[in-house]
Amino acid sequence: MKQMSNWQLFSGDFQPISRSMLQQRNTPSDDGSDTAEQPVPPRNVVHQGAMALLRQALVIIGIILIPTGVIVALLTPIIPVGLPIVILGVVLVARNASWGARLFRSILHRHPRLERFAPDWLLKLIFGETHGT
Repeated sequence: MKQMSNWQLFSGDFQPISRSMLQQRNTPSDDGSDTAEQPVPPRNVVHQGAMALLRQALVIIGIILIPTGVIVALLTPIIPVGLPIVILGVVLVARNASWGARLFRSILHRHPRLERFAPDWLLKLIFGETHGT
């Protein structure tokens, strides 16, 4: 048997086998036809899709909670039940949608009094940062 150098081994049509190549291999079906099975998407793609759907659902819940909290706050003026509901809605929207974070940052920039009254823990909860950053 003739010994081959590394250059001779890798200069041909050599291609390393990857997971995607293994998933795309053809297997005969039960009915005898020579059709290939649909490749199964990798787990991380499925996981990313599920997380994207979860984030969108959280944004929708946050959008619903904000006006609900305002209505509850108007109906119960003595007991501040609506404020935590509104804060929860704002946190859900700002944390799960980039447009939501930009929207609330622009509101705080236009109305600096709101930012002065917002405690550091709340800004850290909404944006992941405090006043100074």
